[in-house]
Amino acid sequence: MSFPDRRTVNVLFTILLFAIVLAVVYIARVVLIIFCFSILFAYLIDPVVRFLQRHSLFFKNLRGPHVAEAYLALLLVIALLVHALAPGSLGRISRGLQEMPSLSAKLSTGEIATEMGNKYGWDDTHTLRMKMFLVQHRSDIQALMGSAKRSVTTAIGAIVVIPILAIFFLSDGKNLADQAVHLVSSPHNFNAMQSLISELHVALQHYIRGKVILGVLSFTYASVGLLLLRFPHPLTLGISAGMLEFIPIAGWMLAATTIVVVGLFTHSHWIWMALLLAIWRMLMDYWIAPQVFGRELEMHPLLAIFTLMVGGAVGGLPGAYLSLPIAAVIRVVWKHLGRPRDFTDRGKFDMAFDSGKSDLGN
Repeated sequence: MSFPDRRTVNVLFTILLFAIVLAVVYIARVVLIIFCFSILFAYLIDPVVRFLQRHSLFFKNLRGPHVAEAYLALLLVIALLVHALAPGSLGRISRGLQEMPSLSAKLSTGEIATEMGNKYGWDDTHTLRMKMFLVQHRSDIQALMGSAKRSVTTAIGAIVVIPILAIFFLSDGKNLADQAVHLVSSPHNFNAMQSLISELHVALQHYIRGKVILGVLSFTYASVGLLLLRFPHPLTLGISAGMLEFIPIAGWMLAATTIVVVGLFTHSHWIWMALLLAIWRMLMDYWIAPQVFGRELEMHPLLAIFTLMVGGAVGGLPGAYLSLPIAAVIRVVWKHLGRPRDFTDRGKFDMAFDSGKSDLGN
């Protein structure tokens, strides 16, 4: 018998191929995350597009104009929220980004300590101590500022790219799915692959529906609390809390900070509101969200909590957001692999995608 034998070669080749795939996934992780968010964003906008298409007097057979209408409505809502909560914030953000190099230089040289000392009346000893501390940690400060600048640039790029990529999924989602099936399937498993894609489509719809339910619940809770405590712009703040619920961890932090800051500057009952938000967060994270996703994704609530925690520990914010849909995809694939093959059931895929309730990209 020759060495290595054929079976050993096949095993080594499989391990090598698996390692190459993992390496490619790691190298292209940012691109893959952006594409995943684009797909989820397309599922989020799709019900609005289908509603506009169903009730439109013109272009009922075309999705492109209704995709544009949905995007225009979304931009209008975001612009109104930003104007109501923080007028002129875009200009301040732009100026802040332009001043980042100057701020980095001042931090590295310790010059900012002198400016702050003159502004707040520090004594010379305090100012000198702060300046020496900044100078001694110059390399750490420069690395931190560089990392922050790269993170902001990546986030801005993702915010711009994700809606653009989602347009392709919204406009031509079914054709893309058909091409993917033809690419990875053979004549023997073509119908099985169509059935798998159809089930994945339904699972992602259920995930987005769960996120919408949580957003509506957060909007209702925040709006009622803000109205009872006589906060200004309660509905606007409530809508922002509901929309930011789609962003894991950072979303509710930003919403809570905005509400508390508004209450602080308007002399409202911000302490009581902060307490209500803290109670709501505990209920949301450890009871409501696991129950909702457990029902929508057919997953035990404790497993949903575990999945979110593992995703956050492994991948940070993107990992926490994508952990549940990835778990849903794995569950569907696992169930599909363990199911007896039935190749006589033709047409399931097209029926699922062509129906009015589950159409993405018709």
